[in-house]
Amino acid sequence: MHRVAQDDPLAAPLLAELAVEYSSRYGRSAGEMHASLRDYPATEFAPPHGALLVVTRDSEPVAGGAFQRYDAETAELKRIWTAREHRRQGLGLFVLAQLEAEIERRGYRRIYLTTGPRQPEAVGLYLAAGYTALYDPAVPAEQLGKHPFEKRLPAVTDALGASA
Repeated sequence: MHRVAQDDPLAAPLLAELAVEYSSRYGRSAGEMHASLRDYPATEFAPPHGALLVVTRDSEPVAGGAFQRYDAETAELKRIWTAREHRRQGLGLFVLAQLEAEIERRGYRRIYLTTGPRQPEAVGLYLAAGYTALYDPAVPAEQLGKHPFEKRLPAVTDALGASA
């Protein structure tokens, strides 16, 4: 697992493939999507409030994700990605677990995220990882628009057993 900046070469495949994926699902060009991903303020994913993590296999990026500060107690997950040829190997859950551990170390108590209505695989991933849907799943996905989720992290306890 590598902690990288948004302009790091290890992050480039993540951004490029996300752009293609989003464009194929939501109708904007891959170039437009890539520009919006690259133009997102890199400082949002930088310490102390955020991070961008990339998983490599044989020195090649295969999965990754990021988080940024949402509010004082909440981190927001962004850009969860697994390379197409490495999907269905548990990498999405691995990335989530790594991000959650880093988020918890940073002192956040809650994780928030949204995913799009045309990403049922992402919805399945977040539900499998214990996230709570903050929307009515009975409403058709396209009517909902973005699908928000949250996960509460365990309260920190000090050496005396008191919750912080």
